[in-house]
Amino acid sequence: MNDFRIAKVIIVFSSLSYLSFTFLRNYNSPENIEKRCILKFEKDFKNNLETSHEEWNQNLDLADNNYLKCMGIPQY
Repeated sequence: MNDFRIAKVIIVFSSLSYLSFTFLRNYNSPENIEKRCILKFEKDFKNNLETSHEEWNQNLDLADNNYLKCMGIPQY
C-alpha cells in the first residue's frame, strides 16, 4: 500500500510539472505575447471624434511606444 501512495505522489508531481512547463511555454510564445500587448494597448488606438489631429498623433505615439515596450523591443 505504501508503494502505491509513493507512485501516486510521483505521478501527481510529474503531471503538475509537465502542465506547468507546457503552460509557461505557450503563455510566453511570441504570438501570445503579441496578442496580450495588442489587447492591452488597443484602447489607446481608438480615435474619439472630439480629439484634435495633434492630440491624436500624440496618443498614437504613446500607444506605439507602450506596445514596443510590452513586446520587449528596445526603443531608441
